[in-house]
Amino acid sequence: MPGDGLDLFGEDFVRDPYPWLDLLRAEAPVHRDEATGLWLVSRHQDVRRVLSDGSVFLPDNAQHAVAPLPVAALRTLAKAGFTLPPALANNGTGSHAGLRRLVNRFFNARRVAAAVPVIERCAEELLDAARARIDADGHEDLFASYAQVLPCRVLMELLGVRGVTPDTLIRWSDASLELFWGRPSAERQLELAELVGEFHRWLTDTVRSATSSPDVLPESFIGALSRHLLPEGEPLDTATAVSACFFIFIAGQSTTGQLIATVLRRALGEPGLWPRLVPVAGLAEAWVEEVLRREPPVTTWRRVTARPVELGGTRLPAGAQLLLMLMGSGSDPAVFAEPERMCPQRANVRHHLAFGAGRHRCPGASLARTEAAIALRAVARRLPEIRPAREGERPPMLGLLSFRAPLEVMVERQPGR
Repeated sequence: MPGDGLDLFGEDFVRDPYPWLDLLRAEAPVHRDEATGLWLVSRHQDVRRVLSDGSVFLPDNAQHAVAPLPVAALRTLAKAGFTLPPALANNGTGSHAGLRRLVNRFFNARRVAAAVPVIERCAEELLDAARARIDADGHEDLFASYAQVLPCRVLMELLGVRGVTPDTLIRWSDASLELFWGRPSAERQLELAELVGEFHRWLTDTVRSATSSPDVLPESFIGALSRHLLPEGEPLDTATAVSACFFIFIAGQSTTGQLIATVLRRALGEPGLWPRLVPVAGLAEAWVEEVLRREPPVTTWRRVTARPVELGGTRLPAGAQLLLMLMGSGSDPAVFAEPERMCPQRANVRHHLAFGAGRHRCPGASLARTEAAIALRAVARRLPEIRPAREGERPPMLGLLSFRAPLEVMVERQPGR
């Protein structure tokens, strides 16, 4: 069987998922993974169909924990008042459209254009420090010092986030991803639950403060949520506002940081690309788009069937838990010629599904693209002499159910430069 031996969390799959994705797409495009109970959907046309039909394929399970949580972790979350009612990614109800319009106001073209100087300033500040460390030590990890931090600082400025440091927000976000999309041990789940509980308490306190004193943060994302009205005219409840913040704060910085790390690592390893990124107009943007197609940070997403349905020649029952292989769909040869080849000028590259499709398409797609291109070009301009360090060594990888990226981008100065 095509899926025999497949472990979605295993080292082999995390390191090189493409052989598995190619096999599934060719021989079992809708395949039930016995280890997780998920139906893996890998062909581009099937993934797009699921994402585009919200009446048959519901988003209700999008943020459910992949691994069952032990009682101790559940108690910790309950003590923190943790709950994620339908808000954005997991919302198939009538309240979704209004909440999405609110989010779009903070990520529209005007806001993204206004954010460019902020992104450039933050990038320059972070690269000043990285430059100094390279000059002193000869090497630097651009994931920890740059790719991970830049989108967090930008998001905080763009959304008016106050009262927390970037390091803390990153730690909370990383813990949330690992707890809900990873396969940690029971002991680790308890540690993560403590951090996620802290995150949720801070969000709840911040939302409540904005609700009781809306003039304190009038231009912030949280301030806008505090004034939002549901379709029936009722004010948005605190729990749903917190759920929206939980998703946006994680998606707006963790996944963008993962994208920047992958973009940098792939660009540094591509022969002849690095010296062309600054002088060739649009090359950084084109490279980002091709990385999104071939190696997106959000590798999968979940849906559940509302009724029995046929998909990819397979009959699915109501309640079937689907795992949409976004990464595999970007390498579908039925859509992308020579999908294994990195081709920055690929004519149909925007047909990829890295940001989803339909009513739940990522509202921050434009900002993520812009941040990643600016981040790449800034490093190529400020650090033209660097190369990948530790040649031949494989970096540690984030290998969660829906998220994959290098956790280290070690660079060094080229000899003689």
